[in-house]
Amino acid sequence: MLKPLGNRVIIQRVESEQTTKSGIVLTDKAKEKSNEGKVIAVGPGRILDNGTVITPEVKEGDTVVFEQYAGSEVQVGEDKYLVISEEEILAIVQ
Repeated sequence: MLKPLGNRVIIQRVESEQTTKSGIVLTDKAKEKSNEGKVIAVGPGRILDNGTVITPEVKEGDTVVFEQYAGSEVQVGEDKYLVISEEEILAIVQ
């Protein structure tokens, strides 16, 4: 498993089925990547210049919305994950 460093977060994308207005289901290649995902792991937080650690606002299990082209995709075995900075997370879905 991946362990994020600093203020980074590991996210697994939540893939939603996308259909056109006429009801046609799009294939994987035709649809856009989702910008919603589930938080798998969270780093210890951002370290300020004075040594203070700011803990992340997100936690494992949260569903979040992040910037469309954020982070780096990583594949571990069959699973694909996204490693992003906490600043690239826009909101927590409640």
